[in-house]
Amino acid sequence: MPAYKQLCQLGIEVFTPMKWRLIKKGNKQIRKETPIIPNLLFAYSTRERLDPIISETPTLQYRYKRGAYCQPIVVPEEDMNRFINAVNATNEPKFYSPEELSQIKLGETIRVIGGPMGGQQGKLKSVRGSKYKWLVIELPNLMAVSVKITDYIQLQVL
Repeated sequence: MPAYKQLCQLGIEVFTPMKWRLIKKGNKQIRKETPIIPNLLFAYSTRERLDPIISETPTLQYRYKRGAYCQPIVVPEEDMNRFINAVNATNEPKFYSPEELSQIKLGETIRVIGGPMGGQQGKLKSVRGSKYKWLVIELPNLMAVSVKITDYIQLQVL
């Protein structure tokens, strides 16, 4: 059983970015929702509650910060909520690793006004020849998601 399902059964709130894929089963192709990154999930819990579960389950482990000894990565709640809302607001999210994101030219910081993405803020990504703009929301050093925006945007003054 996948780790995200195990943790859900234990009552721990879990998020893992999912993607629809065609999987061949016998002579049929079945459409199945699978994790984008199979070994990455986000659990909303305390370390005291997660430590016993992780020690009992050999396939579970923390992802640690680079350069810090045994210090798990903790994503701020506000950043995680923005990321989850962006992923859930669209059918076509595009995910990027930190390496891929560094190769993409991002524009100004913007805020979306109205629509399902209303209130979201992130970096603007324009695709040449496309009539749409893309909002990029990043979880630093982990991953980023870009979602198509069709509503009004407002430049953020920092």
